[in-house]
Amino acid sequence: MRFAMDDYEKLPPGQERRHSDCPSSNLLWCKLNDAQKSAVTALHGYGYELTFIRIVEHDNLAVLLLDGNSATVDVDGEIDTSPDIVVRH
Repeated sequence: MRFAMDDYEKLPPGQERRHSDCPSSNLLWCKLNDAQKSAVTALHGYGYELTFIRIVEHDNLAVLLLDGNSATVDVDGEIDTSPDIVVRH
């Protein structure tokens, strides 16, 4: 399933997020473009953690995990919550 950033609504004021750590503190953060940062921030609000960046055809693909489930964010900021990737543990 693929989502564009416009498909996500912001959390209402005062609603708790699952994690309090800001994704910008992650060392991988600086490798993301603005569209990816926005999408990663949205996923972070649901509990996903930026885990690694995979290089695909000279573009960065951000890979995030939540409870063993993966999501990816492409260079256009599009989110895929059912990517066809294998994450080794």
